[in-house]
Amino acid sequence: MRQIVLDTETTGLEHTAGHRIIEIGCVEIVNRRPSGRRFHKYVNPEREIDAGALAVHGIDMSRLRTAPKFAEISTELLEFISGAELVIHNAPFDVGFLDAELARLPGDARTIATLCGVLDTLALARKLHPGQRNSLDALCKRYSVDNSKRDLHGALLDAGILVDVYLAMTGGQSALALDVSAARGMSSEGDATAPVRSPGIRLTVPAASADELARHEAMLDLLQKSSGGSVLWRELAAAEAQAAS
Repeated sequence: MRQIVLDTETTGLEHTAGHRIIEIGCVEIVNRRPSGRRFHKYVNPEREIDAGALAVHGIDMSRLRTAPKFAEISTELLEFISGAELVIHNAPFDVGFLDAELARLPGDARTIATLCGVLDTLALARKLHPGQRNSLDALCKRYSVDNSKRDLHGALLDAGILVDVYLAMTGGQSALALDVSAARGMSSEGDATAPVRSPGIRLTVPAASADELARHEAMLDLLQKSSGGSVLWRELAAAEAQAAS
């Protein structure tokens, strides 16, 4: 499975007010492993940057006047992301800006939805951690992801951090946030070996049927033949029988 973790920085908060993208950062993941492929561009937005946005990312026009315009990097960007699933924190924001930039290009109208799937990690985090803070910084703290270099936002920097957060958040048992002491069956005195008991609950352990036992033995016969006579299951059963006698 090919995924692209993507982030953007912009001149302001609303693309509907004419704000533009000034930085795009992408990190490729293939089968849940970073591939080493990245896409990173600064973009000349052809307009001024709001003071509020500048305070967030620190990118001013002096760094962007000689940068390519979006139309000049669009082909390379679309080739990099097409067919992948985009992983974005607060996806509607970035997708809205990307769609607005694509709408300015000549030719047939295109949208991100027609080119890629989209996974919103903010929406995912809200499902996993309802009622909690789910900003990227909050998730870094929750999943022990290092974000010490994030004094200011940056598209490639934030995409790289989101890679670690996304993999931790979707990594299975670590995302369940289990109570460790309960999982280990600790008593109130801290005895890690004490079993957990729930009064009134009886566990039912169904016995295997004669047909299931016969099929089990047939499979063991097959394993014994193919392994040259060594089947660990039967060795353990024989050892248990000898210990019980």
